[in-house]
This record gives sequence, structure tokens and C-alpha cells, in this order.
Amino acid sequence: MLPNLVRGARVMAKISEFMTVGEASAYLGVSASSLRRWDRAGALKASRHPISGYRLYLKSHLDEFLSQVGAAEKPPTRSSGAKKTVKRTRD
Repeated sequence: MLPNLVRGARVMAKISEFMTVGEASAYLGVSASSLRRWDRAGALKASRHPISGYRLYLKSHLDEFLSQVGAAEKPPTRSSGAKKTVKRTRD
């Protein structure tokens, strides 16, 4: 039987309150690799599943992280009037 609780930084929370790397990356709009890199750098610490050792993220920690760094914006899209540079080759 799996335990109901995961030990986090200072809190014990139900496992259902956590997101997997894939869920957290979708929630933040970044890649899973970015989350893992931020975890290694200490910018966004993950908790670990007690059995598998997989990274898990509390939604409240993700919301706090977003408020500190600001919500990630999507890169601007090219407007219809923007000029596209194309390299032409001779036939």
C-alpha cells in the first residue's frame, strides 16, 4: 500500500495535491527539462515520491514561483505584415 503523504520542504501534504513533472510543465507552459534544471539549480525545488523517487510539485509552490518570476509569456507571433527572410538558391 502506498503512503498517503509525501514529505515536502516543510509540509506534509496528500499525494493528490502534487503534480508530476509532465503536469507541472504543462501548468507552467515550459518543458520538463526546464523544471528538472530549475530543481537542480534550486530555483524551484521538487519533492520526491517516497517509493519511486520521481519529482513531484505542489501546485501552491508552482503558483508562488509564478508570482515571483511572473507568468511566462508566449513569444510574440509574426504579424501578417511582418517580412519573412528567405534564402533563395539558383536552379
